[in-house]
Amino acid sequence: MKRSGTAPCSLHRDDTNNNQKWSVYILLCADKTLYTGISNDVPRRVADHQSGVGARYTRGRSPVRLLYQEPCLDKSSALKREYAIKRLSRGEKIKLIKVKGSKNA
Repeated sequence: MKRSGTAPCSLHRDDTNNNQKWSVYILLCADKTLYTGISNDVPRRVADHQSGVGARYTRGRSPVRLLYQEPCLDKSSALKREYAIKRLSRGEKIKLIKVKGSKNA
């Protein structure tokens, strides 16, 4: 069974072994590129990107702005969702941001 690249993180399963709340997020960089990542503390991770200690990709592309955040069940589902989002075209990512709304961020 092939999964759609836009399927959201699974939030219906009870995961009592992991209290960390993982999210996938999309940032808009100063050069207008989009960066997708995961974190269990998105505000801290955005601050890392802003200060230049985040991902190598965002270094030198600050300031960054959080456009989208999607909660996930666990780290595994966040990684799978991140991979799916990274495979989307820029236009598809923008559509995802608009459809889901920046209110998720």
